[in-house]
This record gives sequence, structure tokens and C-alpha cells, in this order.
Amino acid sequence: MKTPKFLLPALAASAALVLAGCSTTATNASTGSDGDLKVVATTTQIADLTRNIVGDTDGVSITQLIQPNQSAHSYDPSVADLTALGEADVLVINGVGLEEWLDDAIEASGFDGITIDSDEGITILGGEAGHEDEAAHDDEAAGASAEDHDHDGGNPHIWTDVSNAETMVATIADGLVAASSTHAADFEANEAVYAGRLAELDAWIRENIDTVPAAERLLVSNHDAFGYFTAAYDITYVGSVIPSFDDNAEPSAAEIDALVAAVKATGVKAVFSEASINPKAADTIAAEAGVAVYSGEDALYGDSLGPADSDGATYVATQLHNVRLILESWGVTPSAVPADLQ
Repeated sequence: MKTPKFLLPALAASAALVLAGCSTTATNASTGSDGDLKVVATTTQIADLTRNIVGDTDGVSITQLIQPNQSAHSYDPSVADLTALGEADVLVINGVGLEEWLDDAIEASGFDGITIDSDEGITILGGEAGHEDEAAHDDEAAGASAEDHDHDGGNPHIWTDVSNAETMVATIADGLVAASSTHAADFEANEAVYAGRLAELDAWIRENIDTVPAAERLLVSNHDAFGYFTAAYDITYVGSVIPSFDDNAEPSAAEIDALVAAVKATGVKAVFSEASINPKAADTIAAEAGVAVYSGEDALYGDSLGPADSDGATYVATQLHNVRLILESWGVTPSAVPADLQ
């Protein structure tokens, strides 16, 4: 849900009052006189990638707007969020239209710093999960309009392909280096270490998924969040409980019946819920199709990372969790996780 237009002046005024109370700190950060850098990251995934680049660098703070198991689609910024955004030197976003509320939040907060759009350089998938479409800037030439996709530019869940996450990390690191020469060496060193871990993660996923015959790599999830993942690792995406990029949408009776029929026809062995989505519809479809359902602690992490004490506390942890469960549903025991990823 976007912030209602009629609330923006009130939110902006409240944020301005809070900012006025800490104007000295805000001025120091914005002028860079003490070398401090204030970074705001939008989603849980973007914040985690950014934290790995920043590491324990002195003088750099990161504020994460969307909290664990909170939907990016229905997020509504609080006054505290707008205050943090108004004070920030750098804003790091997912892009591909995921942050539908962003323009209103920037207007309300008065943010005028540097924006790092982490989708730069990534081929964007279109409306049908797992199938490549034209990139956002080519939509007009291809005869498509913004209304052809649930989000402008296509599927926004770019991070589910680990190679995309590697590209996102490089983009974020370049942006932070450009924003602060003071901390550039630290950012570059941290990026190199984390990029190595992501490459190792991608190799582990491929090694394990490749042990399964391609015809048996079938996936049904709660909503269309895994298109990049299935495309990257040659998995057939049979369908989603919620046939939308938006995890707040509701499936119709006809859509439920169609998915049940597809599950039975293809031989899918399980339906996966997602940690940030009510599992009721997934439970119903699994029961009607006579297959297992993965929910609760065994749900996949899709739109959001989990809390600090969960199996999905970090981006790397979510990928390991998701792949382990998917392999289990295919009857495969994964190989040992490399020490660097534990």
C-alpha cells in the first residue's frame, strides 16, 4: 500500500520537526566534515548485501526500512523511516519497481542524496515467471506498456539468482565508493570477500541441483517470487498459489483449481509456502492435490529475509535454507555446505 497522498504533508511535517531536533548531526553527515556516511537501504535483502560491503567500517551507519517478514509490496514508511531517509547521504534500492512507495517517501522526507539502484546491468524477466522478456527500457520498442506487468519493468525479485546478487553487490559497492572516498578501500576489500562467498554459494547450488534430472526439477511456490531462481538453475516452475508478483494478491477459485490440476499432471511432490505469506491457500492446494506442503519453519524465504534468530537471517542463509528444502522435496540429500558459508 502506498502512503496516501493526503497524509504526506503531515508525515513530512512530523519528519521535519524530528530533523530539526538533530540538525547538527544531520549537517555533519551531509557535509562529510567528520567522514561519516549515513546509508538507508530499502528491503531486507538490499540491506544485507549493503551491510556485507560496509562491514564494520567506522563512521558508516545503515538504516534498514523494511523489516524481516514484512512485505515490500504493502510497506508504509513511518515518520521514523522518513526521518532516517531525510538525513541519509545514500539510498540503496532494489529497483524494477519493487519499491512502489519510494517516490512518495522521497518527496515526504526531502531526501536529496545519492540513490544506488541495484538492478543496473541485470536482464529483467517479464510477466511469466522463469521466461526472459525484454528489459524495462525496451518495453516500448517491443510494443508493451507498463500495464503489461505487475511492476514497471517486469519481475522485481532479481536477488533470487545468486549471480544477480553478485552483480547487485558490485553495483552497490561502486556507488558507495563514489559516495565516500574516505571509506572506499574498506568497501572494496569487503566487496571482494563477499563476492567470493556468493560465487561459492552459486557453485554449491548448481552442484546439488545438477544431480537431479532436469525433468524432475519441478517447483510450486506461494507467489511468483522465484522466476530468476528457476531460470538460473534450470528448474521448471509449474505455478504459484498466488499468480502475481505481489504477495498480497489473492488467488481465485479457478486459479486454485488450475494449479491443483497442474500439480497432479506434472507429478509435483510438494507445494511451498513462503515465510512472509499466510500459508492457508498453499495448504489447501497441497491437500487437494494430495502432495506435501512446506510451511512454518519449512517455508521458503521469498520477498523477505527472516529475523535474526531464524534460518533466513541473511541472504546467504536464505539461499541455503531454500535449496536444502527444495532438494529434500525432490528426494535429494545436499552435499556439505562449504565452511565459508556456514
